[in-house]
Amino acid sequence: MSTPLPPLSGAGDIEALAERLSACADALHARLMKAIRAATTAAPAPAGPQPARGASIDQGLSQGAAQALFENEVALRQRANGLYLDAATLAASGLAGAEQQLLALTAQAAERIRTLDRLRDLIDLAAELLQLGAAVASGAPEHLAAPLEKIKQHLADLNNPTPAPPA
Repeated sequence: MSTPLPPLSGAGDIEALAERLSACADALHARLMKAIRAATTAAPAPAGPQPARGASIDQGLSQGAAQALFENEVALRQRANGLYLDAATLAASGLAGAEQQLLALTAQAAERIRTLDRLRDLIDLAAELLQLGAAVASGAPEHLAAPLEKIKQHLADLNNPTPAPPA
């Protein structure tokens, strides 16, 4: 069971969160471009199925996966821009106090995005960040707990991967 989050305390805190979400979008973009550049300089991929979501992003990136990640990047930027625009309204709606936790978590997420090598992790983390941005934009503190816990757990799992069971 998760602990309720204190709300964001003001427009400045919401703007800071928007900056962190933008930093996550920047990291996602940089990681995508790195994978695309690596794919274009590598030997042509053999014909056949594209790498699975669990494959290393450096093994190749299908056009569909790249497009989906670019769409997530754009959506994350739009969410951050919306937070910039709505900062005063959101601060007045009772989302005050969780800023340090949200800022630390989004900074951690941006750093992990820069180093992720599994496509599934990149896709999942981008989607979770979008959910977090949507929860903040909703102006309802009760909507923050679930996406926040998902991101925390995902980052913890990435920091402490469990070994795969023997086959």
